[in-house]
Amino acid sequence: MKKAGILNRHLAGAIAELGHGDGVLICDVGMPIPAGPKVVDLAFRAGVPSFEEVLSGLLEELVVEGATAAEEVREANPKASALLTDRFPDALSHVSHEDLKTLSADARLIVRTGEARPYANVLLRCGVFF
Repeated sequence: MKKAGILNRHLAGAIAELGHGDGVLICDVGMPIPAGPKVVDLAFRAGVPSFEEVLSGLLEELVVEGATAAEEVREANPKASALLTDRFPDALSHVSHEDLKTLSADARLIVRTGEARPYANVLLRCGVFF
């Protein structure tokens, strides 16, 4: 039995299958989930778990070379925008929310949080540790 890191077996297993260039969407409870990508739904109640908790946990386990968020997050959700800017100071790009939804269809993994604030979504691009 694991004693540290991500304990959810579905999420831990999905992370182990990721490779360089794969996309991982961390999304709020309202983001439409496209058919195709593997989905790990962690949503329990509104706000639980939060976008920040899930993002922090995943960043402890993943190598990330880039991140994409909706440009609407800047005005509609300043807290999430500041979090993303802080976590990805040189690797964050913005697209329209509609474009982010389109891009999410090509993600390898989608992790749905319980976050109930708008535009708390980010598409990560996996890197390599060497």
